[in-house]
Amino acid sequence: MHRVEQVMGFPVSLRVDDQHIGEEAADAVFAWLREVDARFSPFKADSEVSRLDRGELARGDVSADLDEVLGLCEEYRVATGGAFDVRLPGRGLDPCAVVKGWSVQRAAGLLTAAGARRFVLNAGGDVVASGGPWRVGVRHPEQADKVCTVAELTDGAIATSACYERGDHIIDGRTGRPATGLLSLSVVASSLTVADTVATAAFAMGAEGVAWAAGRAGCEVFAVDAERRVFRTEGFPVASERTRAAA
Repeated sequence: MHRVEQVMGFPVSLRVDDQHIGEEAADAVFAWLREVDARFSPFKADSEVSRLDRGELARGDVSADLDEVLGLCEEYRVATGGAFDVRLPGRGLDPCAVVKGWSVQRAAGLLTAAGARRFVLNAGGDVVASGGPWRVGVRHPEQADKVCTVAELTDGAIATSACYERGDHIIDGRTGRPATGLLSLSVVASSLTVADTVATAAFAMGAEGVAWAAGRAGCEVFAVDAERRVFRTEGFPVASERTRAAA
């Protein structure tokens, strides 16, 4: 089964290789992601996030899901010394950096609960994979038609933060200015909740974010800094030439 839909402003593709998994499992995945977009988008006036930001909801009155997301936002704000911050001065509450990975990982959980064992869920380049090996190319930060590495995932996730798609959209909360020092940073972890949030938080920190991300439990890192230097942790799962040729 293979399906692609536009959700939350980017393409989401799902591939499931288990023959016994029907379209209803994909229906549940995309219904959940559309629900997340309606509830948590800061760009929708009637979303729970927008209502909280306007003061129509008290912090103690939000849903358990939003409470979990906001807790993660605060955890990473503290861990990065304020570089990662979803409440920037002069801007509304925007937890998208956490919501994306969190919601897609939850969607992967729906597939697992439905009995899927071999699948890939790709949300705008951030990937959850099960039952691999799966090969995931990391786009070159300056050449759109090239990859700078290929990761191999069995059961896990990879997320990349960069400026090549949306420009200088990642802000260093310590300065209020676009983050500098890195061209691209990818994180492999057991869940996309972790991989996506760590990648964004580290990118916001700039060059110092590479070591910070590498020091997070269960995270492997591949990064290219502003000087075009490449950094890779020892455990980053680079696909072998044999695996690449066989896929």
